[in-house]
Amino acid sequence: MLARSAKRFAGETPIGRKRRARKMARELAETHPDAHCELDFTTPLELAVATILSAQTTDVRVNEVTPRVFKRYLTPADYAAADRAELEEVLRPTGFFRAKTDSLIKLGQALVERYDSVLPAKLDDLVSLPGIGRKTANVILGNAFGVPGITVDTHFRRLTNRFGWVSEDDPVKIEFQVADLIEKRDWTMLSHRVIFHGRRVCHSRKPACGACTLAPMCPSYGTGPTDAAGAAKLLKGPRARELAVHAGVDPSLVPAAAIVTPEAP
Repeated sequence: MLARSAKRFAGETPIGRKRRARKMARELAETHPDAHCELDFTTPLELAVATILSAQTTDVRVNEVTPRVFKRYLTPADYAAADRAELEEVLRPTGFFRAKTDSLIKLGQALVERYDSVLPAKLDDLVSLPGIGRKTANVILGNAFGVPGITVDTHFRRLTNRFGWVSEDDPVKIEFQVADLIEKRDWTMLSHRVIFHGRRVCHSRKPACGACTLAPMCPSYGTGPTDAAGAAKLLKGPRARELAVHAGVDPSLVPAAAIVTPEAP
């Protein structure tokens, strides 16, 4: 099945790939209308902090920790002057708390010294700050400043390769190649939708191919089970049964446990 699917798209032209990518992007919008940034924040600085803390942990865990962080540290100056031991203890549940503490203190110092305590809204400026790489910068730009950005996390990298949009592991190259396929206005929401799809449907080890709305357009169809019963059991998240309906699969095949199972990072 997988070989047959791959063969269907073997001779695809660049314009054909672009049309297919945009059609898949539209389908993702229909499939995941609830897609959004899952980190809680109210200001650009809070999002920057939350994104730094999200490394190697789940958004759920970060959201459990950040209320205490945001209440105690309101400004870049607060982070710059933070007591290291105290901040480490607050961040401990997120993992790698010493490195994250160091990043937040240095971020605060850099913002105070170089940007008058205001988080900049330009990519080049953001990536010059401690703890902020290109992925983090695009999250901040797209969700805090309304500047379209493509966030290449592990899900986005895996899925865009499976979709046949790219054949690349380097995040920056993936970002640029997908940017050529998808209209700029859709970049931020596309990132959320692909990530949602990766967490809920197109899992790394066993994707739910037989319960995926993208199946007719995907050269990797057959990587996971294609039968409805087997695929439905793999759907995850609060809308798992709705996802089954979207794919034309009997929602009763989705086990109740799938609906409440925490999503992977």
